Amino acid sequence: MLCSNLSFPTIKKPKLLEEVRLALRARHYSLRTEESYTHWIKRFILFHNKRHPRELREKEVNRFLTHLAVNEKVAASPQNQALCAILFLYKHVLNRELGDFGKIVWSKKPKRLPVVFTREEVKAVLSQLSGTNWIMVMLLYGSGLRVTECLSLSTGSGAGSMFFRPRNYRLIRVLE
Repeated sequence: MLCSNLSFPTIKKPKLLEEVRLALRARHYSLRTEESYTHWIKRFILFHNKRHPRELREKEVNRFLTHLAVNEKVAASPQNQALCAILFLYKHVLNRELGDFGKIVWSKKPKRLPVVFTREEVKAVLSQLSGTNWIMVMLLYGSGLRVTECLSLSTGSGAGSMFFRPRNYRLIRVLE
């Protein structure tokens, strides 16, 4: 006997920014990247008077990025971050590739040499540290972890090994 009175709960599709967060987490992006990308996507939508990105094309992306450089005078790095966020949105959330943006006005990149410590300078800094601070700086220096990633590490121990477990994903095993 079939019951025709059954009703199934409707599953709401997540809002756009929640979809972005889920897509970023599925790809193991860092929390800071998630915050940054959602910020730039929000600004992109607000810049275009809350129009949904599905309605926007390459021309609107160009207008937004040019606006950032010309009117808001953002540096090259945030402008590039905004572009990466928008590309992620279209490729991984809206499942649409964007074409040619046309001629975008890009922010000028400052000409700076990176600061690299000599071995003696590194030794001098490390000699001033001890305990947990020394371990953290050694991890940062030797592994390339970001400060926030290092601060989020927790330890566990197994048979002859020490485990560092970042809160968000992968397990790093260090042999003793």
